[in-house]
Amino acid sequence: MDASGDDERFRTNLQGEVDSAAVYAALAAAEPDANLAEVYGKLASVERAHAEFWRGQLDRRGIAALGLKPSLRARSMAWLAGRFGPSFALPAIAAAEARDVAAYDSQPEAVAGGLPAAERSHARVIGAAASVGKGLVGPSIATLEGRHRGGGNSLRAAVLGANDGLVSNLSLVMGVAGAATSAHTILITGIAGLVAGSCSMAMGEWLSVNSARELNQSQIATESAELEQAPKEEKEELVLIYQAKGLPEAQAKALADRLLADKDTALDTLVREELGIDPETLGGSAWAAGGASFCLFAFGAIFPVAPYVFLSGWSAALVSLGLSGAVLAAIGVGTSLFTGRGVVFSAARQVLIGYGAAAITFAIGRLVGVSLGG
Repeated sequence: MDASGDDERFRTNLQGEVDSAAVYAALAAAEPDANLAEVYGKLASVERAHAEFWRGQLDRRGIAALGLKPSLRARSMAWLAGRFGPSFALPAIAAAEARDVAAYDSQPEAVAGGLPAAERSHARVIGAAASVGKGLVGPSIATLEGRHRGGGNSLRAAVLGANDGLVSNLSLVMGVAGAATSAHTILITGIAGLVAGSCSMAMGEWLSVNSARELNQSQIATESAELEQAPKEEKEELVLIYQAKGLPEAQAKALADRLLADKDTALDTLVREELGIDPETLGGSAWAAGGASFCLFAFGAIFPVAPYVFLSGWSAALVSLGLSGAVLAAIGVGTSLFTGRGVVFSAARQVLIGYGAAAITFAIGRLVGVSLGG
């Protein structure tokens, strides 16, 4: 590998470590649980040490990199963690860690410095925090699970929900505009599309969450019956689960005995550990999920139709396209937070997809309009 390639690689690695340190520091500052805050703080310290490692590599080549700041993506994730809590940002952070876990495996400098093992450790810790508490035992499982499962993929859902509304209604509005109908007709069509799409999304989400809750309730009832009928087998399953989490067999058995001593605690633990279900939330509120889907879809869908309230003809169409393009770009920036792709690439891709769908429906509308017009 040539020297210039190494320089760029070292800079990329340094930027990644600076970003990770900033995000973990933000998690530590926002985390109300002292134990978890300490874990995040330690991760931030390790990432700072890794950053110094790559600065050293660049220093040896005579390249100064002391003033490197966290990227826009890292600052955005840190802001989200501080504003909405660690549970809101953790799924995206965990996905990024899992995606980059092997990034150092083929880099001899990193291997010599022991960085790959540290990165794998970080991915496991953050993956545990973002899922259902894997790697933690006792009350910490229920605490972490209850808080972080609720946050889930809220950021992803918000971004994609708004995107669905915007792209579908932009396509609808442009399709009707292509048929050369009046601004009044386009406005009514766009509003109808907004309401119909929002209601459809809300009902679909309500049914999905409600069905999941009913399935969870059924599984909990089955688990309760198994606990009554075969407590020994349930204990063996729990011991295996804790052994898989890294506990020695003796400790796993002692913990299982302690948890199974009380039936309510035993059922709660088995449901969380075996089924991955939080019995308190059962996957969340179907009404809250439906309401959120309605609002997110409507939020995105309002932008393509809003210009037709004040304008008409090509002026309204061009403003609709421009406003929708700006919002699509913002949505692309949002998607970059959980995909890890570059901000410019994500924004451009989102705009091209949205405009592509609008162009297709506009062309179809034009053809239909011409045909019907004689």
